[in-house]
Amino acid sequence: MTDARLRQGRASLAFSFFAQGVAFALLVTRIPAVQDRYGISDALLPLFLAAVPVLAGVGSVLTGHMVRRLPPGAVLRWSQPVVLLSLLGVAGGREVWHVAVALGVFGLAVGALDASMNMLGVSLQRAYGRSIMLGFHAAYSLGGIAGASLAWVGAHEDLALLTSYLPPVLVLVPAALAASRWYTTGADGAAAGPQDTGPGAAAGPGVPFALLMPLCLVMTFAYIGDSTVSNWSAKYLEDVLGSSEELATVPYNAYMVTTLIGRTVGDLGVRRFGAVAVVRCGTLLAAAGFAVVAMAPGPWAGMAGFTLLGLGLCVIVPQTFAAAGRLAPGQSDAAVARLNVFNYVGFLVGSPLVGALGDAWSYRGAMLVPMVLVLATLVYARSFGSDDARYGGGHERPRVVDVGRGGNEV
Repeated sequence: MTDARLRQGRASLAFSFFAQGVAFALLVTRIPAVQDRYGISDALLPLFLAAVPVLAGVGSVLTGHMVRRLPPGAVLRWSQPVVLLSLLGVAGGREVWHVAVALGVFGLAVGALDASMNMLGVSLQRAYGRSIMLGFHAAYSLGGIAGASLAWVGAHEDLALLTSYLPPVLVLVPAALAASRWYTTGADGAAAGPQDTGPGAAAGPGVPFALLMPLCLVMTFAYIGDSTVSNWSAKYLEDVLGSSEELATVPYNAYMVTTLIGRTVGDLGVRRFGAVAVVRCGTLLAAAGFAVVAMAPGPWAGMAGFTLLGLGLCVIVPQTFAAAGRLAPGQSDAAVARLNVFNYVGFLVGSPLVGALGDAWSYRGAMLVPMVLVLATLVYARSFGSDDARYGGGHERPRVVDVGRGGNEV
């Protein structure tokens, strides 16, 4: 029964990652349509966009406090429908303040969602006794591809935002609520919430920041690289490498596909070679991708560089969350919540950094800056654990707590 509940918990959490990928892609790929609907000026738009990750960071911090009293599965259960329903608020409002409120709700809820999902992922990996974290993030990448495809259909058919958003929301909200009854978590660390009676339960809520600092830096560098691709790949191909407007849309899709592929097979690499080796390999691939982009003689070479970036960056973030769980096994929820904030720090820093350097210097030169930052991950690679990291931090499988049915032990 324990094995069955673990499999059910793993499948339900993978669906949550998938749904989150769909929701986020639906929002970010239709930003121009949101801007047009509400008449938001180009000067005001960056403030709206920056508010989302700032509030997401607040939501992540609040989640770190909430899980002292509630299991993370309970936080995930309510935050995911809120994220999805807030898309309807973004699409269906009439005044600028309507979209401002909807984006604020989206930001707070997405911070809680990201933190609680990764808390459960870290705990489930520990319960499995082997690396499964990359698989959850592969589901997110698959959801991102699905969401971007749905958004493309909406834009191509010139559908109203609400018409475009309503069908996936109506499907995903009840499906997410149904899946939430199967959320499970290992009880050997803080991820079990108030039911936690594991060996680390008495350690208290505080996690020494110095312990997490290397991982926080790695998370920031990884998301600076990711935001560079998502925000600048199309402009770089068109303005610097002279591609057509149509071809300029391809690199991000290629990046997402290779991210999905890398995460799908990445757990096998961690089990075979260990987390440290996989992170080092991903770092070198990502740096090579940035170098190819910076030196590309034409658009096809640039596209190859962005594709290589996807294969490299995709392994770093999931393994950073897993490493946080291993560093603070008795306080993994607090560690994951704090680490998750640096996801949004990297997102906030990356796009303005590349834009400012591109305007002041050159966009080719600007691509070398995230390359150097990503390479700094090599300095901190040992923070990803010993060879035991390939098994998710141990060989013994702890007992499982069913957080979908009120925290009863299975």
